[in-house]
Amino acid sequence: MFNNKSLLITGGTGSFGHLLVDFICKNYKPKRLIIFSRDELKQSLMAEEYPVEKYGFLRFFIGDVRDLNRLILATQDVDYIIHAAAMKHVNLAEYNPMECVKTNVEGAENVVTASLRSKVKKVIALSTDKASDPINLYGATKLTSDKIFVSANNITGKNPTRFSVVRYGNVAGSRGSIVEIFKRLVDQGAKELPITDDRMTRFWITLDHAVNFVVKSFERMKGGEIFFPKIPSIKIVDLAKSMAPNLKHKIIGIRPGEKLHEQMCSKNESHLTLQFKDYFLIKPSIQFFDFKVNYTLSVENEKGTPVKRDYEYRSDINDKFLSIEEIKSLNKKLGF
Repeated sequence: MFNNKSLLITGGTGSFGHLLVDFICKNYKPKRLIIFSRDELKQSLMAEEYPVEKYGFLRFFIGDVRDLNRLILATQDVDYIIHAAAMKHVNLAEYNPMECVKTNVEGAENVVTASLRSKVKKVIALSTDKASDPINLYGATKLTSDKIFVSANNITGKNPTRFSVVRYGNVAGSRGSIVEIFKRLVDQGAKELPITDDRMTRFWITLDHAVNFVVKSFERMKGGEIFFPKIPSIKIVDLAKSMAPNLKHKIIGIRPGEKLHEQMCSKNESHLTLQFKDYFLIKPSIQFFDFKVNYTLSVENEKGTPVKRDYEYRSDINDKFLSIEEIKSLNKKLGF
């Protein structure tokens, strides 16, 4: 679907953005692929990795999602947008709340405004499990962002633009992840690994899986949905054992804004949630006046079924947990 189309990725030099660029370069022939981010060093390094002689469709666009005018310029004649730019560190967001709000909330509004003005066809905003019943500022801003993108479908008028959201869990091996932190400590000869709470669980997804799910969601989206994949969980203590079986664990307590367990769908969203073979879909809670959608039937002609009343998709009650050996195998594939 991306062949001969113009795409823009906000936060395109981040862990997800970088892998998505690689995926598109290997599998499609876009007209343009615009990398929109504010880090000039990462852009220059990425430009070296993808030389213009081979990847003449790549465009590197320095900009910040906080800057509406810059976004409007960048989105001219763009068909699709993947909005991956965000301030994501829970702890940093708690100490710098307005910076998080400016990027995650005001940035979301700017992406919507620029998309409508430029008549972009489809926009997918990346979200997080922390947006479901949030207890931290990062999750609260991403929930707000989700609401902004879902409700944007109600102000499109005759505009063809459609907006959807993709939520997923912690990305194994991404920059700043717990895997990276544990690996660094092990390499430095640490005598113990810090564990915030020995009961802690997390959803676990690889970058490859996340990228494939986002691309598939572009094909599936009709506008207004929140997609999230069926993925396994891990126990953080099992992750530590898989990486350093002989090291002791030091319980350091839950950090500011940190959850004991994660969830993608809460009881409060269950009446809107449909289950498909390998993913879930949360229907919009508001009615769109300009178009009507049957979310139950997917583009693959798969019929979604409503989840049970008060259903929760939580990392601690998940049907699938990775064993220590499975975590080891996955980490090996990721280079850890």
